[in-house]
Amino acid sequence: MTVPFQLNAGGIEPPSYAHPGDAGFDLRASQEMVIPAGARVMAPTGLRLAIPAGHVGLVWDRSGLAAKHGIHCLAGVIDSGYRGEVKVVLQNLSGADFTVEQGMRIAQMLIQPVASAELVRVENLEESPRGEGGFGSTGLQ
Repeated sequence: MTVPFQLNAGGIEPPSYAHPGDAGFDLRASQEMVIPAGARVMAPTGLRLAIPAGHVGLVWDRSGLAAKHGIHCLAGVIDSGYRGEVKVVLQNLSGADFTVEQGMRIAQMLIQPVASAELVRVENLEESPRGEGGFGSTGLQ
């Protein structure tokens, strides 16, 4: 699959997979910014994509930023028809301010096939063994 892209940020490396077989390619910050402790920011990447029809771009954490620094990205869905700049919402769950440097790898994007569903309104839903159990209803053990 080919995904055409534009990169409108000087000095930023183009998106790439770090290793063969990786599920996601890295997204980089196009500018320096500080994320205050407990705050969230919208980080620009300078990246625009033309994701093929029938696919979606899913934005996920980079495990090192999350585990070592408490920096998480909030879920992002990039639809195939979107042509604007990809931005990443980053949240600082640590107790210290964090500086995002220009060019820093801040998130990763997975390109996934997506199925469109036909939504049909009904009076009653078919019963299932699970029923309405959710939010920990199966316990921890």
